[in-house]
Amino acid sequence: MKSNNILKTLKQFSKLLLFATFIIIIAYFFFPELKLPQNIIVDKILVEKSKRKMNVFSKGEKLKTYTISLGFQPIGKKQFEGDGKTPEGKYFIVSKNNHSIAFKSLGISYPNADNRKFAAHYRKSAGGNIMIHGMMNNFWYWGKFHRFMDWTGGCIALTNNEMDDLFKHVNVGCEIEIVE
Repeated sequence: MKSNNILKTLKQFSKLLLFATFIIIIAYFFFPELKLPQNIIVDKILVEKSKRKMNVFSKGEKLKTYTISLGFQPIGKKQFEGDGKTPEGKYFIVSKNNHSIAFKSLGISYPNADNRKFAAHYRKSAGGNIMIHGMMNNFWYWGKFHRFMDWTGGCIALTNNEMDDLFKHVNVGCEIEIVE
């Protein structure tokens, strides 16, 4: 008799736990991200690959920290085209694209002269087209869940809402530093 009550209680607890987990997942997906302050221009971006974080600054003040996804081989710096790594070093934003293969993108000045020289030494291409971007077109529904894996070809990925907000506050010429 006592074991039946324990089993019944465990079943009820399991159902409650499953329901609570479902609610937390839904809340995580739909909970809105804080936006950058209006009329602020981001003048520096710092990407910390090992933490999967991207910090944005204006006049030395940190404005926001984003959780990001990286290239599918995130450890180490990008050396060659197709290696799936995100570059490390100091670069600049060189383009803004409203009609990218992903939801908006900010082009990064990779490869620089040192990157090209290194790759050429091995008779390979350093690659290119490294960007900060939103979700790939037609995959918007992944939303924040994209953060649970590194999936890009070497780019830095945000949600579409985050990318839309950042896009408004970054100008071509903004400094970006990417560290391990």
